[in-house]
Amino acid sequence: MSSEPPPGSGQQPPEDDPFRKRPPGEQPGEGAGSPYDPRYPGGGPGGGPGGGPPGGGPYGGPPGGGQGGGPYGGGSYPTDPLAGMPPLADSGKRILARIIDIILVGVVAVLLTWGFGINEYDVDSDRIEAGKSLWQSVVATVLYVAYDTFLTARTGQTLGKKLLHMRVANLDNGATPSAQNALMRSAVLWIPCFFCCFCVWLVISGGWSFFDRPYKQGLHDKAAKTVVVSTN
Repeated sequence: MSSEPPPGSGQQPPEDDPFRKRPPGEQPGEGAGSPYDPRYPGGGPGGGPGGGPPGGGPYGGPPGGGQGGGPYGGGSYPTDPLAGMPPLADSGKRILARIIDIILVGVVAVLLTWGFGINEYDVDSDRIEAGKSLWQSVVATVLYVAYDTFLTARTGQTLGKKLLHMRVANLDNGATPSAQNALMRSAVLWIPCFFCCFCVWLVISGGWSFFDRPYKQGLHDKAAKTVVVSTN
């Protein structure tokens, strides 16, 4: 059994990452039974492959992890990528968390544009109005992308998600997304808002999770290969 994480993850889940997927019963910090633990080529001590029960897979399945002989079955990928992760977050709660984030970052964007004098004009022409609106959009887009990227790569949670007990996780290994994946997710969500109506793209990208099966992914989740799960 390979000790490497499934290909395509973009990063090795660190040993102390509390969000990486684990076999049932393993607690954070117990690396011995984890198929991602680089210290144990077999995934950890135990009677069976990967530290599981004798004659079983690392999660109590058939030897070799089931079909395909990989640690999860089906080659290098799990039969169900969500195995070992918390349940998917409710799409309605995701929308509410996003609204909280929009309000928080929007207040900062307004204060910044006001502080730099972008709002100080009495609009007397279309030119001034267009220029003011452009700079407000640029500042807001940069702030939203930076906010989402930093917090998602750091903990998997924006403030809105933390308040509502959710987090972003890599679909393939359950770990906190890398900075590259977090940036991809944020860029797909926020940059199109600069070129079209702010609300329209957010509704399309975020609302996609209401209809997507089986992973409830928004379009930005699909681009970054992430899911949003509950932390309750």
